[in-house]
Amino acid sequence: MKNVINGLVFAAALILGANSSIAQEASGLKIAVLDMATALLNSDVAKGVDDELQQETAEDQDKVRNLAEQAQALQEKLQQDGEVMSEAEQRRIVGELQELQNQYEFLVEKIQTLINQRRQQFQQTYAPNLVQAITEVVEEDSYDIVFRAEAVLHYANAINITARVTEKLNQQ
Repeated sequence: MKNVINGLVFAAALILGANSSIAQEASGLKIAVLDMATALLNSDVAKGVDDELQQETAEDQDKVRNLAEQAQALQEKLQQDGEVMSEAEQRRIVGELQELQNQYEFLVEKIQTLINQRRQQFQQTYAPNLVQAITEVVEEDSYDIVFRAEAVLHYANAINITARVTEKLNQQ
C-alpha cells in the first residue's frame, strides 16, 4: 500500500513538473544550472592551492612510488624464483611485502588526508567569494532560477553558468 501511494505521489510530481516546465517556457523564465564545486576548483586560486599541495606532498609521493617499485620487484622475484626458494626465504619476502604494503598505505592515507583537509579549508575560506561571483553572474544576466547541477537530472534548455562563475572568481 505504501509503495502504491509513493508511486502515485511520484507520478503526480512528474505531471506537475511537466506542467511547471510548460508554464516556465510560457512565462519566459531564465533558468541556469551551476556546478559550484567545479566553478570553485577550476579557479586560479584553487589551482594555486593544488600546486602548493603537489610541492608539499612531492617527497611522500616519491616515497609511495619507490615503495610500489620495491614491492613490484619483490613480487616478481617471488614469482620467478619461488619454486627454488626455501620456505624461510619465501616467508621473509612475504614479510617484506607486507611491511612495504603497510608503509605504502600509511603514506597514501597521509597524503589523502592532507589534500582533503586543505581542499576543505579552501572551500570554506572561499565560499563567500563563490557566493559573490554567483550573485554577480545571476544579476548581470538576470536569471530567474539557478539550480545546482548535482541536483538536476536533465537540463537541456537551461544555461550552464559554471564557467562564467569561475571567470568571476578569477577576477576577484
